[in-house]
Amino acid sequence: MNAPLPPAPRDPQTLAEACAAAMWHNDSTSQRLGMALIRVAPGEATLEMTVTEAMSNGHGNCHGGYIFTLADSAFAFACNSRNAVVVGQHCSITYLTPGRQGDRLTAEAREVSLKGRSGIYDIHITNQHGEPVAEFRGHSRTVKGQHLPDPA
Repeated sequence: MNAPLPPAPRDPQTLAEACAAAMWHNDSTSQRLGMALIRVAPGEATLEMTVTEAMSNGHGNCHGGYIFTLADSAFAFACNSRNAVVVGQHCSITYLTPGRQGDRLTAEAREVSLKGRSGIYDIHITNQHGEPVAEFRGHSRTVKGQHLPDPA
């Protein structure tokens, strides 16, 4: 049985880190794909992933679904950084250049707008040389729930 979660910290950076830790604990997709959560801050997140042979498509490049999944995970950690449960409402991706086997891809998510229950996030995906691989835009929607209990 899981131990009860500690109360939510009041400091925004500490809260973002605590929310990320709570989400990461249950995120088997990101973990099984070998993603690493590099950084999280209020409205921001950076994840990395190395492209494996199993991620290659019929052209020998990284399948776009894996690039999308990396971007979507960064989006999730960025928009869930304030202890509200937030889900993706709409997202789109533009592929700029192929990811290749062995590439270390980095997805950097940044909040563009947060008004009421709706947010917009831009996620830039680059390779280990800093070359752009894709641009992802996600629209979020806050739903009921919290990642951590409110402080007493």
